[in-house]
Amino acid sequence: MTMKKSPQTALIHTDYKAPEGFEAFPVGIHHASTVLFKNVAAMRSGDWKEKNAYTYGLHGTPTTFTLEARLAEIEGGNYCLLAPSGLAAIAMVDFAILKAGDDVLLPDNVYNPNRELGRWLSADFGITARYYDPLIGEGIAALIQPNTKLIWTEAPGSVSMEVPDLPAICKAAHERGVLVALDNTWAAGLALRGFDLGVDIIMQALTKYQSGGSDVLMGAVITRDRALHDRVSQAHMRLGMGVGADDAYLVSRGLPTMRLRFDAHDAAARKLAAWLQSRPEITRVLHPAFPECPGHEVWKRDFSGAGGLFSVIFDERYTEAQTDRFVDSLKLFKIGYSWGGANSLVMPYRIQHMRQNWPDKGTLVRFNVGLEDVQDLIGDIERALGEMNE
Repeated sequence: MTMKKSPQTALIHTDYKAPEGFEAFPVGIHHASTVLFKNVAAMRSGDWKEKNAYTYGLHGTPTTFTLEARLAEIEGGNYCLLAPSGLAAIAMVDFAILKAGDDVLLPDNVYNPNRELGRWLSADFGITARYYDPLIGEGIAALIQPNTKLIWTEAPGSVSMEVPDLPAICKAAHERGVLVALDNTWAAGLALRGFDLGVDIIMQALTKYQSGGSDVLMGAVITRDRALHDRVSQAHMRLGMGVGADDAYLVSRGLPTMRLRFDAHDAAARKLAAWLQSRPEITRVLHPAFPECPGHEVWKRDFSGAGGLFSVIFDERYTEAQTDRFVDSLKLFKIGYSWGGANSLVMPYRIQHMRQNWPDKGTLVRFNVGLEDVQDLIGDIERALGEMNE
């Protein structure tokens, strides 16, 4: 029997149910904080950890569950958890694995917010964070202490581009019962199969290639082992790591074209990097697909692509003021952090302040090659180099 309702109540409650059976290519966008249960038994039987029911918007909706499943499949994992940003995903891993008295190792070329998080863990949480040469390989065994619980890797470093020997690091770590986490953002889960190389946890910033639109902040943590997933899942819940349905939809929408975009970024970046090698203003091109990049042989062995991000070192005869003028003179390359979007980006770094024993004295400038015509990008850089030399 239909309940009689006043107009005010009808604004909030309706008897209408949309017919079942609707299907379309886009993932549906389900906005929810409160999730409704059919009855008390359904409420009591649902388990947010198992993801066998919907319990509260923070723990997932069809929109986020679908995205997590797709990301895990792309990466070759079994479980995935979303976070509001790449850094949030990193923090989720740290708080899942580490406690007071533990030790974590990070590569010296680590994503700088991860470095800052390590300093915070050391200063306020009683967790020691130590930094290692990203090219250390099996030599990392000498740095592992009895209280070392986690080793972060980044392949390659997103500024200085060294490529680590992941199988060697994982072998040394696992022989001592230490977990290895990989920031696989540069390769987008497409050009590097981290789990097959021995990595335990893979983190990505979906802000980059997965979104592709320079308009979403999101991260993911992917695992294969159920017990490890449960530890990360507890941290996910306790830290309240929810993501919005609209953002999850935007990332899902970007996935079908990601391979095509990634390959296009890769092809254009290699052309641009090769051209920059011929320029007298540039002393080194730090692109993992090029022999002069540290770890290039490892890249050839373990990677199947490169994406659009690389760096160059200017000749030391150019002052910082001159290289800043070069960056400011660019028209198509916009000054901004991040990568993976259609628009090309550029960013100068004071790398000597970031790294110990950095060998080059010249300025490091990083390029994200977008989807513009590569000849137009070359022309933009050529003109800006001319203005730098004036």
